[in-house]
This record gives sequence, C-alpha cells and structure tokens, in this order.
Amino acid sequence: MKPSHAQPGPIMLDVVGHEVTAEEREILQHPLVGGVILFARNYAEPEQLRALTAAIRAVRPGLVISVDHEGGRVQRFREGFTRLPAMRRFGELWDSDPAAARAAARQAGLVLAAELRAHDVDLSYAPVLDLDYGVSTVIGDRAFHRQPEVATELARAVVGGLVAAGMKAVGKHFPGHGAVEADSHVAIPVDERSFDAVWAEDVQPFLQLAGELGGVMPAHVIYRNIDARPAGFSPFWLQDVLRKRVGFGGVIFSDDLTMEGASVAGDIVARAEAAHGAGCDMVLVCNRPELAVRLLDAWHPVVDADSAARIAALRPRAGSAPATPAELADWTDYRAARDAILALA
Repeated sequence: MKPSHAQPGPIMLDVVGHEVTAEEREILQHPLVGGVILFARNYAEPEQLRALTAAIRAVRPGLVISVDHEGGRVQRFREGFTRLPAMRRFGELWDSDPAAARAAARQAGLVLAAELRAHDVDLSYAPVLDLDYGVSTVIGDRAFHRQPEVATELARAVVGGLVAAGMKAVGKHFPGHGAVEADSHVAIPVDERSFDAVWAEDVQPFLQLAGELGGVMPAHVIYRNIDARPAGFSPFWLQDVLRKRVGFGGVIFSDDLTMEGASVAGDIVARAEAAHGAGCDMVLVCNRPELAVRLLDAWHPVVDADSAARIAALRPRAGSAPATPAELADWTDYRAARDAILALA
C-alpha cells in the first residue's frame, strides 16, 4: 500500500526552531511523513509551544507530535513545566518503601503526560525499560533499577499515570541497552552476552508490559553472539522475539537513524530500508534536515495497512485529557500529583 495524506506515513522527522517555516510546511505535507519529534531547541515557553503544535496541526492534523521527555536530564521542556526526577530516583525510593515508589512513579507519569497533552503533544518516548547495570553513561539514572522485576513494577506505574492522562507509553531500548558502556549516539555498542542472558533479565520488562505499551523503540546495539546487526535492523529481534515471543502488537519505532550506532546499515536510505524491512513501523530522522529531505526524495516503501493503523492509533482520543493549560490547572488529580512530585524532588 502506498502512503497517502489520509494516513500517517512511516517517517518521523523534526523542525528546526520555534516556528514552522514555509519549507517545513511543504515537507510535512509529504505522504511519507507520519510525525514530528520536538527537541529543547523547539521550546521557549508554553504559549510558544502551543502555537508550534497548532501550526503543525494546520499542515496535517493527523501527524503524531512527539518528544523525548522522560524526566531528569532527558526533559526537553523545562521552564513552565514541572521538573521531573530521573527514574532512578523511584528505584532508590523502592529500596526503602516500594508502595511509596510505585505511587510516586504513577504520579510522575500523570504529570508528564498531562502537561504535554495540554500543549497538544501526543507522545513521549518513555519510560526507559533498560536495567541499571551501572556501566552505561548514556542510560545511567534514566533506568529505574538493576532488578528486572523492580524496573517492571515502576515502569508499569509510570505507564498507568501516562494512560490516566490520555497518553500511550513507548518502552525503550529493546532488548536492553543498560549492559554496554558505549553510547550509540557516538559509537556502535556491542553486547557480548548470550540470548538466554538477555532474555532472562533485560527482555523481562518488555515481556511483562507488552500489552500495556503503545510503542517500543529498539536499541542501536549489536548483540554479537545473537545477530550481527543492531537490534533495530534485526528481523530476529523485532519479528521473532518482539512480535512473536514477547507478543507486542503496537508501533515499533527505530531509534534516530542519524546516530552513529545506525551507521553500520549504510546511508540514510539504506538505514531506513533496513529498519523498516526488519519490522519498524516508523523511522526517526533527527537533527539532520538535509538527510530527512534526501530520504523523502529517494525512499519508496510499501506500508501495510496494519502498520499505518498502529501509527494512527498513537494519537490520543479526544477528551482523554485536559486540552489546555487552564483546564489542566483545574484537574484535581493533576494538582495532587504535581504537588507530590515537587515534594519528592
């Protein structure tokens, strides 16, 4: 099936600044585009963000507007938004008071999603389901805990908060990035463990939460004893393991195809073809607008109807959360959750 304007396409790209330029409006109308990912550079203050998302909607109402907004050091919008703790904070709290940690994690998810939804952002790439092995600087305190059962319970609480505010969750980085030191943004990480070792620990949060996640993002990590390709380009990891053994039925996102960890697949078109062919529904091209344009010009994928429907289903349903900051301020559950998170911080 060829993509059309009536459905979201398989490419997630970004915009440069605080407003949508005329050139970007033309790009967003391309049928291969399915969404926009925002970064800190796209944010000045709340009203500007609402104007930006409104401008994107004016071009293509069905585009998925997303952001990496986890809390801690990965929180793109700060001034005017609640400062969310790094997820490790909930893991530390779990070690002394599991019930309090679970409650706080849910409150964080609700605040995260409610504030984004009030600015017409559909999706955050959260939570991180990687385990905290203490070796990965790029994961580090973004992970909840070393123990998979604890990470699962805290992630489930965050997911519950996201869903309560009308947002679907995206678990990352499948099958697990926490056990390798190298940062896939600037290197090609290699994990030397066996499949049984990765399955027994790292895959478990994805397995336990498969039915509760709207999306999963694989890692640009090579598990050399299992497959020579990074997980995000591997039909074994994405189709045999994630779809069949784990039973995940939502959207599979590639990680950013401009990262060094993706370079093993070739140029930007080869990377997109490899990721899409392995099972990714949507590919991300970030921070390199010239590569996004090249991909739109040169890539001609066939998008099956099931994949397009999965992407479309990421958009929150109307009325599932406060639609404006004013409505958000009146929501009792949000105010209580925000107060609890501020007290924890």
